[in-house]
Amino acid sequence: MAAVRAFESVNEVHISQSGVFKYVALRVVGPSKSPPRDLVRGCTSAEYHADIVESTEKELQDVGLGELTCECLGGGRIRHDPDSKTLHVYGYSMGFGRADHVETVEKLQKHYPGYTVTWSNEGY
Repeated sequence: MAAVRAFESVNEVHISQSGVFKYVALRVVGPSKSPPRDLVRGCTSAEYHADIVESTEKELQDVGLGELTCECLGGGRIRHDPDSKTLHVYGYSMGFGRADHVETVEKLQKHYPGYTVTWSNEGY
């Protein structure tokens, strides 16, 4: 039961506070009594999209979720400008393909109320 609570407490969205950076959409299957969760992760320090997947797996293990499956659904980039309260989702990952930007935008809008969140399939 504690593992289920820990899994459910993981933030759906965790991105860098500003800048342009790579992001991935992940589907995580956790403890047996939990439905899968889709997460968005992005950070300025990631050189590759795979770095974000790896750090997310470590993040989940650190909260006591060693028994899980983490599948990358695709990636892209996010431009985060907190001064203008805008997020723009675009591009794709060479290794994982394009994430579903519409789903990513829905998650970002919930996590960043008051922001204008847009997307495009253009760019890399």
